[in-house]
Amino acid sequence: MNSVETTGRTVEEALEKALSALGIRKENSVVEVISEPAQGLLSFIGPRTAHIKVKPRYEPAGYLKVYLQGIVDSAGLKANISVREEEDGLYASINGEKVGVLIGRRGKTLNELQYLSNVVLHRQFSGFKKMVIIDVENYRSRRERTLTQLAKSIARRVRLEGREQVLEPMTPQERRIIHLALQDFAGIVTYSKGEEPNRKVIIAPR
Repeated sequence: MNSVETTGRTVEEALEKALSALGIRKENSVVEVISEPAQGLLSFIGPRTAHIKVKPRYEPAGYLKVYLQGIVDSAGLKANISVREEEDGLYASINGEKVGVLIGRRGKTLNELQYLSNVVLHRQFSGFKKMVIIDVENYRSRRERTLTQLAKSIARRVRLEGREQVLEPMTPQERRIIHLALQDFAGIVTYSKGEEPNRKVIIAPR
């Protein structure tokens, strides 16, 4: 776990420097005051600056697990939460009893939870650039199979009828599934159109 030592005219000034260097917020910090600035006459014989050591209370993976656990507990659910960090993102998996409520219709609740988690993590850790991906009871793998089958079915109709089809708004991850599923589909081209969160995939004849 990273830590930094900083100095300042006051402990608060030194803390601001440390938080900036670590890219974290105050509530996610553990502060050790090594020395405080001497006051009054003692300033002639004591240190004139504060000296502190600061480290994060949690790294991103640990912070995400605690954040999600709080949401699960607030919903009155019992679940196991695992978080792993890979090169392309931070992946969280939630499994347990009645956790389907966290998925919602067509994954709407899950996508909202994932969006909020990304906002929270990037706010807490200014240097954190990875995406947070959340899954509940392997919903995303099941959704990927469904979307792949849907994409190929619609692509066959588009190729037969010669008319483009506009799909419902999807998240960036779901749009990517469609594009990848049809990238080698003969006679078909796909592209996205619109603004988030209503951006849609267009399947059109080539």
